[in-house]
Amino acid sequence: MIDKEKIIQEYLPYIKRIAYDLKKNLPHNIEIDDLIQEGLIGLLQAIERYNPKKGAKLRSYILTRVKGAMYDYLRKIDWMPKNLRHDVKVVEDAISKMENSGKIIDFNEISKITNLPLENVKRAYNEMVRKQFLMLDDYLTEDLEINETISSSDYTPEETAFKEIIKEELKKAINKLDEKEKIILNLRFEHELSLKEIGKILNLTESRVSQILSSIILKLKKMLGG
Repeated sequence: MIDKEKIIQEYLPYIKRIAYDLKKNLPHNIEIDDLIQEGLIGLLQAIERYNPKKGAKLRSYILTRVKGAMYDYLRKIDWMPKNLRHDVKVVEDAISKMENSGKIIDFNEISKITNLPLENVKRAYNEMVRKQFLMLDDYLTEDLEINETISSSDYTPEETAFKEIIKEELKKAINKLDEKEKIILNLRFEHELSLKEIGKILNLTESRVSQILSSIILKLKKMLGG
């Protein structure tokens, strides 16, 4: 029989670490305590639903459900105002066109292209990167083995099939990236390093790492047809 109290005490530090790491890519109005609370709810649900006969290890299953609960919460509250969401779409389109023409991302150039004030461009860019990090991290967090374990109780058959298709297509798209891009993705999402830590390893500035990651995600998004 699973000792719930013991598992909660054991995994609480992991929940806090995941919450604080996630918070780095979120706006200031998102409370860290809310993320931790959602993580605890995910932990309790994982304990109730875990079935060792389905193949996934308890630790992998719990951490996946914890992170998934935090993402569900962020999707539910939808922190981005309508006007900001519009700016993000406009800036994202401008960056995509710049990337296609081989230009380096430049905020002043984007401001001219979009007719948005420079301050709006910078804010929209930051929110775009946050959104993209969260979306990509959400897909890269769960592997298919764990997804099979949680699919019957957490997703409809249609949702499960769609997630599996997206993950397979995402894997193919990632394989088309160059080695440097793969390394950066691996350091960020597999080893969960911060942008600053990645910059130190690759001898790049934190802002440059952020730009490269944003470019990678836009490239993957384009390969997946949006």
